[in-house]
Amino acid sequence: MTVAIPPDTVSLSDYERHFHATADPAVRAYVSGYAADGITDRANRAAFDRLSLLPRILRDLTGATSRMDLFGETLESPILLAPTAFHKLVHPDGELATVAAAGMTKTLMVASTQSSICLEDIARNAGSPLWFQLYCQPDFDDTLALVRRAEQAGYRAIVLTADAPINGIRNLEQRAGFRMPEHITAANLSGMRGHDFVARKPGSPIFQGILDAAPTWRTLERLCAQTSLPVLVKGVLHPDDARLALEAGARGIVVSNHGGRVLDTVPAAISMLPRIVERVGGNAPVLVDGGIRRGTDVLKAIALGASAVLLGRPVLHALAVGGSVGVAHLLTILQTELEAAMALCGVRRICDIDRSLLLDAGGSE
Repeated sequence: MTVAIPPDTVSLSDYERHFHATADPAVRAYVSGYAADGITDRANRAAFDRLSLLPRILRDLTGATSRMDLFGETLESPILLAPTAFHKLVHPDGELATVAAAGMTKTLMVASTQSSICLEDIARNAGSPLWFQLYCQPDFDDTLALVRRAEQAGYRAIVLTADAPINGIRNLEQRAGFRMPEHITAANLSGMRGHDFVARKPGSPIFQGILDAAPTWRTLERLCAQTSLPVLVKGVLHPDDARLALEAGARGIVVSNHGGRVLDTVPAAISMLPRIVERVGGNAPVLVDGGIRRGTDVLKAIALGASAVLLGRPVLHALAVGGSVGVAHLLTILQTELEAAMALCGVRRICDIDRSLLLDAGGSE
């Protein structure tokens, strides 16, 4: 299917604008859905805007590059595709279109447990490294089976999402009456036992047993012991949890509030990044997601100690508007903006970016 990218699409916000103008209202509510009143969703973006860059001039930029290394992989930039579910909701080729774009731009993609294409098919079509995002299943044997499939398919790391043992309260999605179309399923979970929970009494179902199979620190320990792949824990906001994750065997941290989609009124991820970087103390890579819309945002995240960033919703916007070419175009826009920001701040390499480039909203370094 050939899709023409609208000619005025020159930024990530343009893709978002075109997505909202053309998407089915219920799908739009699902993709854009936030928890409760969207306070955290807005905070993710506002926190970046409060940070100011302090550029340097007349620096030697010979040989400048945005390439960087992560877990032994050399990447073209510190921009990764975050795990997002059910890409077939916005494009008939689903994750196959997304992974093709990742290959075109040599971008690392994190494939979701809730992909609408099975992880093996994604891997067979990959032209760049893949990580696998893991949701723990009620039966640990099913969880381990997903890990084994990812290992055999050539995925390079496991990203355990730990901040969503239950879904958030997404009123926007509820009001729109969103229901997953019958032809779209979580392809990786076919044949696995789901949550066989039945509420025993009227009222809230939350504390009636639905959390009995939720993962714990012991689950993380077991997982790390069962795979040779590096395990990253995604959904960390508290510095103490970063420490506990590393003690349990994790080899990386993803600072994230799930894009503001799970618990409202929690801090912006970028606001918690420096504290978590400090607690990790250089013992593991620390990544961050949430609210990234410009190359300057990527630069700010790196300056605050992130090893790399992950991009979520904007990828779905571009996939819906322009298919595989749209996603590749979006990634190229973001990398170009990052490199422009690096050049104008006088830094040649990702490892040269530090907090000296930032001025906070109060006017102090």
